[in-house]
Amino acid sequence: MTKKKIGDILVEKKLITTDQLYACLDEQRISGKRLGEILVDKGYITEDQLIDTVSERLSIPKISLPQMVIDPTVVQLVDVETARRYTLIPIFEIGNTLTLAMADPLNIIAVDEIKYLTGKNIKRAIATSSEIKEAIDQYYSVSDSLHHIISSSQDDVAQTPDQAVGSDLQHSESPIIQLVDLIISKAVKEKASDIHIEPEETRLRIRYRVDGIMREEAAPPKKMQNELLSRIKVAANLDVSEKRLPQDGRFLMNLDNRNVDLRVSTLPTIHGEKIVIRILDRRNLLLTFRQLGFSERLEERWTNVIHKPEGLILISGPTSSGKTSTLYATLQAINSIEKNIITVEDPVEYSLPLIIQVQINEKAGLTFPSTLRAMLRQNPDIIMIGEIRDVETARMAIRSSLTGHLVLSTIHTNDAPSAISRLVDMGIENYLVATAFKGVLAQRLIRVNCPECLEEYRPPDSILHRAGLTDLADEIKFKRGTGCPQCKMSGFKGQTGIYEFVEMTPCISELVINNASVTRIKEEARKNGYVPLFEMGLEKLVQGQICLDELLKQTSNIEDSAPHDTTAVNQVDANTIQI
Repeated sequence: MTKKKIGDILVEKKLITTDQLYACLDEQRISGKRLGEILVDKGYITEDQLIDTVSERLSIPKISLPQMVIDPTVVQLVDVETARRYTLIPIFEIGNTLTLAMADPLNIIAVDEIKYLTGKNIKRAIATSSEIKEAIDQYYSVSDSLHHIISSSQDDVAQTPDQAVGSDLQHSESPIIQLVDLIISKAVKEKASDIHIEPEETRLRIRYRVDGIMREEAAPPKKMQNELLSRIKVAANLDVSEKRLPQDGRFLMNLDNRNVDLRVSTLPTIHGEKIVIRILDRRNLLLTFRQLGFSERLEERWTNVIHKPEGLILISGPTSSGKTSTLYATLQAINSIEKNIITVEDPVEYSLPLIIQVQINEKAGLTFPSTLRAMLRQNPDIIMIGEIRDVETARMAIRSSLTGHLVLSTIHTNDAPSAISRLVDMGIENYLVATAFKGVLAQRLIRVNCPECLEEYRPPDSILHRAGLTDLADEIKFKRGTGCPQCKMSGFKGQTGIYEFVEMTPCISELVINNASVTRIKEEARKNGYVPLFEMGLEKLVQGQICLDELLKQTSNIEDSAPHDTTAVNQVDANTIQI
């Protein structure tokens, strides 16, 4: 009696329909992918449902890797490249039998290869692909992969030219290409925003920026520096021979069946070229305002402003504060087939459907002001300017907003009210700012406490005094991450945004025309719901999402908003934080 196929079992369990099964089988014949992989990719079933069914069908035990502690000596029985290639990991050894956790236990080639390499009998267990990949990252270090790649590189150098040709036929990728792929794929998995490759006198340093903080990673030897940098420059379509001048480029890389945009920047230094690779994850384009960290009230107010037919709307914050993500999420929210939206950016970071995007090229004379003049002849409804950097761009933005266009842009100021005075300081007449300006959103990114190692604590008295929370110290349950394998012992996992919003009202407009101070504008804005960044962060602090130290790192000292007085914080009402 033949066993039922996995697809039939899934239909019997009513996890999928017959039509879904036949559609996926048709796709399987075209793509060559496994049926289960197609079903999961389409969202018909979860990975756990697939694993349960396969385990039942093959009578192979299912295991949960996060609940296991694997002996490192057992892991080393299979090299990291083989583990990644077949998506498997050794989990324990009894006598001469080695048990493997496999995403595809039917892969006989993988089983036979590991049996040959280890000389042991192989027993199979099944686990999800995502759990196995996480376990590989946890138990194998980058240095393991680097050691394997560097060894391959040395073997290639030791070969004769004829042998090298034969080797190229056997290996589709050279060791240096594998090395670059490893560095980038590891950074993407770690959710890094940037990769810094920094040459020093006697070594090559590699650092990732994760959650806004630089972190050093394993690096290849100094002698591989030129090959490594050249490979990245070739991929980014840069001039390999030019090492005296900075260059910019970009390329696309496919990781786990999704495209990742990589922006490359080179900078000549005394020890060679430094390269920074900016990782632009397209998944950020799908983020909602809530996922970015907006409160319900802020989302409502922001949505009302961005749907106005005309006016100037700004997003403010320092570099790496998440302005681009907020700007693109805003464009996605107002984008429609009925609107003509044109952007001018330097550079264009993400490609958006239905939106005409123009990239600045100052060498060719394509500047922000010249592009804006040309854009206005294209009959746009909405204009997005990457950044207001000078008075000419500011004047064009104001002029565009006064002629029936909605203009979105960014500006560098410490808080939202200061953006208004910044435009005046740049030379824009007060009455024009008061008329054109509709609202400004200031933001910061703050690291989130790791939920796996969260604990309550009491901040030092000096920190509490600086935050103006001494009187509330016993009422607030302060929390922080202590560090665990899940967060790489950092205590943090991911980032969230905190925001302050100022909307132009008739009273604030009058203050701007009368050249009132920023302090006076803040006082009036508070009457209309304005809450400073620090106080907005208190809500996330009380909820245990962030710790007080991180909040103070990213926001101004409380004394900046209430000199010599902590009343503003001590009297935060229930609408701001719920204690």
